[in-house]
Amino acid sequence: MLKLSRYLPIVASLKGYDRGLLARDMIAALVVTIMLIPQSLAYALLAGVPPQVGLYASMLPLLAYALFGTSRTLSVGPVAIASLMTAVALKDVAEQGTSDYLTAAIVLALLSGILLMVMGALRLGVLANLLSHSVVSGFITASALIIALSQMKHILGVSAHGDTLLELVPSLLEALPQTGMLTLGMGVSVILFLLFARRQLSRLLVRLGASAHVAGLLAKAAPVLSVIATILVVYLLRLDLQGVAVVGEVPQGLPVPGLPAVSMALVEQLLMPALVISIIGYVESISVGKTLAARHRQRIDSDQELIGLGAANVASAVSGGFPVTGGFSRSVVNYDAGAATQLAGVMTAMGIALTAMYLTPWLFYLPRATLAATIIVAVLALIDISIFRDTWRLSTGDFIAVLVTVIGTLFFGVEAGVAAGVVTSLGLHLYHATKPHITEVGLIAGTEHFRNVERHSVHTHPEIFSLRIDESLFFANAGYLEDFILARLQSDRQIRHVILMCSAINEIDFSALEMLEALNVALAELGITFHLSEVKGPVLDAIKPSAFMQELTGEIFLSQFQAFKTVSRLVSATEDGLSGL
Repeated sequence: MLKLSRYLPIVASLKGYDRGLLARDMIAALVVTIMLIPQSLAYALLAGVPPQVGLYASMLPLLAYALFGTSRTLSVGPVAIASLMTAVALKDVAEQGTSDYLTAAIVLALLSGILLMVMGALRLGVLANLLSHSVVSGFITASALIIALSQMKHILGVSAHGDTLLELVPSLLEALPQTGMLTLGMGVSVILFLLFARRQLSRLLVRLGASAHVAGLLAKAAPVLSVIATILVVYLLRLDLQGVAVVGEVPQGLPVPGLPAVSMALVEQLLMPALVISIIGYVESISVGKTLAARHRQRIDSDQELIGLGAANVASAVSGGFPVTGGFSRSVVNYDAGAATQLAGVMTAMGIALTAMYLTPWLFYLPRATLAATIIVAVLALIDISIFRDTWRLSTGDFIAVLVTVIGTLFFGVEAGVAAGVVTSLGLHLYHATKPHITEVGLIAGTEHFRNVERHSVHTHPEIFSLRIDESLFFANAGYLEDFILARLQSDRQIRHVILMCSAINEIDFSALEMLEALNVALAELGITFHLSEVKGPVLDAIKPSAFMQELTGEIFLSQFQAFKTVSRLVSATEDGLSGL
């Protein structure tokens, strides 16, 4: 059983499953299904594929993730960011509305799924750490702005194009005179209603007597109400004949499982975009999954999540869908609605399947402006302007990474934005690693603690230079430490002992060890004794076989206090001896 649950986490989740848990999963599935129907259609519109494909991407992927994923509440399916990245990846591959475009979307999902599963098999869940939270937040914020702007053409009822700020804004401004007033009125009305539902509807329902929990869930169902209302308005007033663009005929029934013929040329074109979508989708999904799991003290396996998300994307491809990942808003709603296990996702898939089988004829009169309004309101919640303020206060490096990511995404596209953010983050990390924090330390009176001489009132000795480096020693920063010590010695001729406090040094490489050997020789030539303190076991094991240990002019002390105390006595004894002469 343990071995089976390792590969099928749902087995462990269903241990002790009873009617109470079944009821919770059924209620959550109903709420999420109601929420997912308009989202699936809307994100299909954003990705540039037919609306029914959004429904297809919300069935088998949920089943696959339920089997292989470790989060009990994560809701997998089409999401805004992945849909935008799909549209951007396919714009130069095929023309929207063609069978080639849909084929490319399916192949993109398949490649994404295979890449994720391979990474999971290789236990590369740590890849999520390559994208810092600041970079991800900046990317999502910029992408949300791009998504909102891209949907304005449906709100205005005009034709516009572009994937960046520089393309979208001029295109929208040029098309502004052709704005369809009926379409605009409907789109704006839906946006205002959804914003009201998000901010005020639950409070209003509570005042009317509903419980806070029920009111919150009903407010989340507002997109479905807007879908039903606008369908009725268009149908009764025949606004589709007056210029209001509608979804049109949506094929009824379930998708036929299968995969299209795939050419190597298409795979080569889509491999890199698939990798970017995979990593971004995984980071978004794992962050949501861990946040929700922590509330119930559940564990998320990062490597198994790669396999679960990969299986979901392969399932999406098999069912004729496009790339999917864990959705933040849907997952939160799933959690709030009481989902207890992955079976809630299975039931949601069944609800979407019933919709595809019996309700799609009713979607003919659904205005595209309604779907666009749904997308706009959904992505507005993803915009986090506070990330600029917070990173500016805390870390200049993080602020630069966020700024570069946002500018890159807005002006050069989503792939360029991600690449710029990652490269900037890694570059800043390497820069800081080559110039680690090094400080002179002194003894705090009445204690055995040593702190920065510039931050605390400490005791020092004029002939003893105690310093601490807050980083492991390796080839890139060894020279920086050496320069720091020699510069200090050049400015103070009284120093006769140097004590390097090694409490923060976790590793040391060959280049750094060579530097210590050379520094020891240089200090000896100046008549200065070199000591180490608080050397960790692994570091001590690394330097024991070296010539440095035999040639070290000083000692290696267990603690900085012991080192300072011993060397101070040695200095005093020397001074007493000299005075006796």
